[in-house]
Amino acid sequence: MANNIYFLNTLPLVLIFLLAGIFSMDKLMLMIVFCTPLSLTLSDLFNRRLSPDFSFPTEPLLFGMLLLFVFKMIQGYRVDKKVMKHPITIAIIINLGWITLTTLTSTMPVISIKFLLARLWFIIPCYFIAIELFKDTENMKRFMWLYIIPLTFVIFYTIYTHSQYNFEERPANWAVKPFYNDHTAYGAMLAMFIPVLIGFLYLKKDSKRVKTFTFILLLIFLLATILSYTRAAWVGLAAAIGMLILLFFKVKFRTLFISLLTAGGIFIIFQESIVSVLEKNRQDSSNNFTDHIKSISNISTDASNKERINRWNCAFRMFRAKPIFGFGPGTYSFQYAPFQVTEEKTIISTDRGDGGNAHSEYFGPLAETGFMGTAIFVAITLLVISTAMRLFYTIVDRELKLLTAVILLGLITYFVHGCLNNFLDTDKASVPFWGFIAMLTVIDIYHAKKEEVVTSLKPAAE
Repeated sequence: MANNIYFLNTLPLVLIFLLAGIFSMDKLMLMIVFCTPLSLTLSDLFNRRLSPDFSFPTEPLLFGMLLLFVFKMIQGYRVDKKVMKHPITIAIIINLGWITLTTLTSTMPVISIKFLLARLWFIIPCYFIAIELFKDTENMKRFMWLYIIPLTFVIFYTIYTHSQYNFEERPANWAVKPFYNDHTAYGAMLAMFIPVLIGFLYLKKDSKRVKTFTFILLLIFLLATILSYTRAAWVGLAAAIGMLILLFFKVKFRTLFISLLTAGGIFIIFQESIVSVLEKNRQDSSNNFTDHIKSISNISTDASNKERINRWNCAFRMFRAKPIFGFGPGTYSFQYAPFQVTEEKTIISTDRGDGGNAHSEYFGPLAETGFMGTAIFVAITLLVISTAMRLFYTIVDRELKLLTAVILLGLITYFVHGCLNNFLDTDKASVPFWGFIAMLTVIDIYHAKKEEVVTSLKPAAE
């Protein structure tokens, strides 16, 4: 205290978390989920230049779980072979392997090593460790509730702050701080959990009181999504509704895949005509809800949309410069400035690398890790969707089928949102994203086949 090193006061708390990690890792995982929506970035809390840019307390805890996992592996612990052989797991491991390889060839090795470490401390706890947690299906619902409840507190805080500005469109961007960097990340998580809340209304085991509480939360989340002015979140929810219709009519994944390929081919063939039509839309983002929806396709005058196109074009130019290994994981924001073209710049463009990333989960890896980086992430996306659709059509148990549906629809909102923004380098999005994917893997391996499961997340003494 005398030397102003205040963060050392957290040492007792760190020791408590360490003991929890050793003797009750499942509870520690759930505790991290609860903390995620409420986590704060240290660079915002303290000196921006001197403080590390990670979220407290979630990322230090996730890093600690990563170290504990490595220690357990050294001691002889092994992940179930069924999990390791699952296609989704294989794709995730390949993704980590490719990120590691491109880190070695990175133009900014230190930045890429940090990115790799962050990806590891997100995936290892939220996927591999969480798989053990989700062998009990009740933990899936606990995981969801433990994210929803603190997010509700963030909603109340945001709405109160936003109300000071009469709920206008521009203040929505900073009303979410310090819990979220901007309204788009906040909107993405709201959209991701709206299908979950809708699904929970149909759980037979829950009492009327719980369902009433769930319905009230659903209304709050819908209101918050509207007030967030996050157009990408609205598009994601529309895509989830579309997926729900496909599930209702039992459309096969193969048909969906061919349809997406056809739509992509049509866009490429008629690209100039489509862009010409879109350029006629000059409705900018607005306080008016209807006008704000119309502005989604405005690529002519809307600064936000134009800046996205600027970032995407930069990503493609960076890809052409280094198509195989890219510039290195996490390097886009530091490297894209020279690839900007004057006529594509907007009033919010910057050359200082402080304006964010590629605004796409698909184009960002293209610039940073080459063609294979994007191809592997697309493969993960397609494997998750195909697995979830297959499970939904084959599972007999009503509650398990419902869980599968809400997990898929929640992920669909993010897969679509990922076309316009990317947040998987943050704890806010990564924890539920990889957690939901782990749930699908567990349902496919264990619950759908009605096999006996014994969780291994117990004290070593047992």
